[in-house]
Amino acid sequence: MMQQLGQCFNENRKRRTFIKSLIEYKGLLLFVLPGFIVVLINNYLPMLGVIMAFKRVDNTLGILKSPFVGLDNFKFLFMTDAFRITRNTVLYNLVGIFIGLLLNLIIAITINELLNKFLARVYQTVIILPYFLSFVVIGYIVYAFLSPVHGFVNFSILPLLGMDKISWYTEPIYWIFILPLVNFWVYCGMESVIYLAAITGIDETLYESAVIDGANKRQQIVHITLPMLTPVMIVLTLLGLGKIFRGNFGLFYQVPLSNAALFPVTDVIDTYVYRSLVTMPDFGMVTAASVYQSVVGCIMLIAANMLVKRISPQDAIF
Repeated sequence: MMQQLGQCFNENRKRRTFIKSLIEYKGLLLFVLPGFIVVLINNYLPMLGVIMAFKRVDNTLGILKSPFVGLDNFKFLFMTDAFRITRNTVLYNLVGIFIGLLLNLIIAITINELLNKFLARVYQTVIILPYFLSFVVIGYIVYAFLSPVHGFVNFSILPLLGMDKISWYTEPIYWIFILPLVNFWVYCGMESVIYLAAITGIDETLYESAVIDGANKRQQIVHITLPMLTPVMIVLTLLGLGKIFRGNFGLFYQVPLSNAALFPVTDVIDTYVYRSLVTMPDFGMVTAASVYQSVVGCIMLIAANMLVKRISPQDAIF
């Protein structure tokens, strides 16, 4: 009896402490409230729609009254296109994460080492510009280069090399290289800026001490710059792995101009879901594809973070 009274007393005290905290920090809570509402409406309430992945959605009956089909939507997905779209999504993202990491580091270090800081700012501005272009515009820029009729590559570059014209939009093999190249061109500026900001935050006395000890520029980069950038590299890599099952819709839909001949190498989960909604509005199967995408991406992020925590606990995200 005394133990139960003690538990009730502790619960009441915790409740009073919680209410007291709410009153004490009401200003800060009101400040956070708009953001909380936006996240709730845009990120959490839509998650209730996950139920559609387990139903055969009938618009006349509504979502809740539609018949429950268990895992049939997932079975249909895996029996049709799951392997192809998953392969494309994962491989393109892996190339973007690891090759992009290397190239972004090279660009950031190169800009940082330029003695003419005015030129460094100019180069930095130029490489950032593509990031602000719509993928519709980028798609037509690529088309201007690769068009079989008036394309710059076919009519200006290939003849100089003694090569025949290439029908770029009917040959899937070339797009294995074109898409990562376009992706790097668009995003390298913004991602390299992150590394450049981290480099400028490194204590200059470390470099001064290295110079006194006789270290050249290469040794300074290897023994000071790269180790100091390791936490940033790990965080960006983990975030990239968390999105490994999410393809860039604009890149894979607009740049190849949604050409069916290129689907074997350009179709990813996001474009597959979009086309499924447009051509065959099966909301259950489309939701199953999105759930599959989100769950596996979350598992990848947790697994990668656990690996980092085992190797270097201080660099893990959580």
